[in-house]
Amino acid sequence: MHIDTLPALQSTYAPFPFPIVRGLGDQVFDDQGCAYWDFYGGHCVCATGHCHPAVASAIAAQAQELIFYSTAARVPLRDQAAQELVDFAQGPASVFFCNSGAEANENALKIALKVTGRKRFLAFQGGWHGRTLLALSVTDDPKIRQGYEDFLVPTTFLAFGDLAALETVDFSNFAGVILEPVQSMAGVKTAGTDWFQALQAKCRATGALLIFDEIQTGFGRLGQPFASHIYGVQPDITTCAKGIASGLPMGAVLLSTDVASQVKPGDLGSTFGGAPLACAALRATLAVIKGEGLMENATKAEEALKTGLAGTVVQEVRGSGLLLGLDAGAQAPALKGFLQTKRILVGGSGDAAVLRLMPPLNISEVGLQALIDAVHQFSKGHP
Repeated sequence: MHIDTLPALQSTYAPFPFPIVRGLGDQVFDDQGCAYWDFYGGHCVCATGHCHPAVASAIAAQAQELIFYSTAARVPLRDQAAQELVDFAQGPASVFFCNSGAEANENALKIALKVTGRKRFLAFQGGWHGRTLLALSVTDDPKIRQGYEDFLVPTTFLAFGDLAALETVDFSNFAGVILEPVQSMAGVKTAGTDWFQALQAKCRATGALLIFDEIQTGFGRLGQPFASHIYGVQPDITTCAKGIASGLPMGAVLLSTDVASQVKPGDLGSTFGGAPLACAALRATLAVIKGEGLMENATKAEEALKTGLAGTVVQEVRGSGLLLGLDAGAQAPALKGFLQTKRILVGGSGDAAVLRLMPPLNISEVGLQALIDAVHQFSKGHP
């Protein structure tokens, strides 16, 4: 390609073969006015649906008051957002706001290094935590690690969910242990409660900080505020982003009392972290999730999909709530393409056999039925 023909926008992912110009609830629309059921959710971001009136109104109102000021000034809205997030998370003592999931993980890992004085991390095979250098150090994806190996912090990778594997390493060597409670990119892989609790016990006994990367599993997606509540675990650090502000860029690092007490002024910083506009969106997002029963809806949707997809090419529905993996074996790529012809958007994963569902938490019964009917039609040969 001649340099003059390069587009102004740098290419990243292969996009859908049509532009998206508008969104409403659980649907998005192309430039021809065609509606698509959005089971991709902008990659697990649109927690309250597209352009939820309460979120849009909160953003618009805040834009008329104060779009931005850094943490050089006290902004009451930022304090309110932090308190509401800590209350929703039920356990952490304080929050550091940033701008993305990778930035949240980067800061969580920095904190672990500083607090413990140790030089290594423990992570898990199939885990995906971001593209910044510390986050990349703990990400098990050779494609994006290639070329950066000399700059990565030493990390040991164990099999995810394997109790016996936990006995093969000395946890006192690690500054932090980071994991996704559900390994989304790896094909929506899960682990048992006994494994999570054994992992927590190992960390507590050795001083390694337990870091839950809840960037995709947080904010009610699994039917609870965070996945840690499901497994009866209290991480030292929890990272979140994606659905935190219904689509405005925002990330957060939630710290336990013990860890927060060891973080000093100046250890963390972010110009745009906790921007008023994002904080207004966060508060509105939390209000919608709680006020409209979206965690309950995620659980009901999971049940409807697992029941409705039985007897189809989907051999297994993995995961919980509205972070689900459809294992369709060798037919997964064809199924994904077929769903797109039916104007239903789903995601792929690192496992070619597994398609991912990450829709808005207020996905409608009509949308769920459209997906179920389309999978049945594909399974019958789609005449």
